[in-house]
Amino acid sequence: MGMISEFREFIARGNVIDLAVAVVIGAAFGKIVTALVDGIIMPLVGGLTGGASVSDWKYVLTPASVDAAGTEVAEVAVAYGAFIQTVIDFLIIAFVIFLVLKGYNRLKKKEEAAEEAPAEPAEEIVLLREIRDALKK
Repeated sequence: MGMISEFREFIARGNVIDLAVAVVIGAAFGKIVTALVDGIIMPLVGGLTGGASVSDWKYVLTPASVDAAGTEVAEVAVAYGAFIQTVIDFLIIAFVIFLVLKGYNRLKKKEEAAEEAPAEPAEEIVLLREIRDALKK
């Protein structure tokens, strides 16, 4: 019964719930960025580079052929275009996360500055000051 109660306590913490929400939002955001890259950015890049889709870019090591027995041999190629497209996806997601964290940190600094009011001196300090002022008179 101890493990079940520990697990229940672990799940009840706010951090786990926040993490679950972040994962779901992150997955949805990843789909949005993928749609942006696949539907808008890559066609523009492909148009600028000759009309081929970036994800179709590849370096063919061995072209497809038919061997002596009549069996079709598939081509061997390095598909670097798909890699480039994935890197662009990553860079866009990383940039947006950077912007979100930058805004969050800016708000956090404003909150901390508002909370950092000058602290009241300790009671001993106040008493020592009163004694000092009384001795001066």
